[in-house]
Amino acid sequence: MAHRIIAQIVLVGSRVVGRAFVEAYKQAQASAKYQKAAAAAGTSGVILNGRGGVTLDEAYKILNLKPEGGAAVPSAEAIAERYKTLFERNDPKKGGSFYLQSKVYRARERLEAEAKKAADKAKQQQQQQTAS
Repeated sequence: MAHRIIAQIVLVGSRVVGRAFVEAYKQAQASAKYQKAAAAAGTSGVILNGRGGVTLDEAYKILNLKPEGGAAVPSAEAIAERYKTLFERNDPKKGGSFYLQSKVYRARERLEAEAKKAADKAKQQQQQQTAS
């Protein structure tokens, strides 16, 4: 009788683990497919470095910045200044929030990535103009 109960526990447990593994695999495949599609489209609005990131609009709101004079991204100095101020204000040792601190970090990361992308694009255009 005891062996029958143990066998049932093993079978049910293996089914549960098997189903969970299959679902996790499906989710990983869907995530990889989404990342490839986003990379091919050139949009990294939600994914940055393979981790959940912030959108460009959200990054502007978090750091309380606006695009400067027709430029798509504020200057590196403005980003660094706002980052430093907000990061220090949200220091957990001073009673701040680690969550908010990480949001500030991700916002800075996103704006810096956009600035780098814009600089690379401008450099390519300049090289094309000089080659013509």
